[in-house]
Amino acid sequence: MSASPVSPAIAKCDAAQSVLVVCDLQQRLGDAMPGKVLNRVLLNACLLARAAGLLEIPVLCTEQYPQGLGNTHAAVADALPKATQAFTKTTFSCCDGQDFNAALGNLARRQVVLVGMEAHICILQTAFDLRAQGQQVLVVEDAICSRRLENYQNALDRLRQAAVQVVSAESVVFEWLRDAQHPHFKAIQTLLR
Repeated sequence: MSASPVSPAIAKCDAAQSVLVVCDLQQRLGDAMPGKVLNRVLLNACLLARAAGLLEIPVLCTEQYPQGLGNTHAAVADALPKATQAFTKTTFSCCDGQDFNAALGNLARRQVVLVGMEAHICILQTAFDLRAQGQQVLVVEDAICSRRLENYQNALDRLRQAAVQVVSAESVVFEWLRDAQHPHFKAIQTLLR
């Protein structure tokens, strides 16, 4: 009896197949979030962005209507790798933008790690659309937020029901590394302090 293949919905993060999507982590939008929650989200988004840079994982970054909501938060912008591709949008799902979909398609990777704001709007709609496109989607629960806790919790429930993996930032980083012998292990370990 042969083992059945593992569902792509529950596979570990794979640095060779991952794309990090930083969705709408903007200054003015962040100002509407609870302070402690925003600090946690920024810390973990920066961790993932810096780790992605070290591990040469592509990063796509979106800004929702920057004229009204401002640019990407300065802390996150500083952490993004130089090769990050940036997109502005007015749609709630990142996937409703042609340029975003083209960039993601050109990367030819099957796994999207998603961070940003707000959990129950742009993150949720983007995750659903990515799943519909056949991507394995991992939403980083300690790198997303909503203005209200009940909306955040509802988003996590709906994501799980849709076979989206809900993960933590540290889990992603250590799955990308796989081994303490990895050449970037010490550099990434420093980011965790």
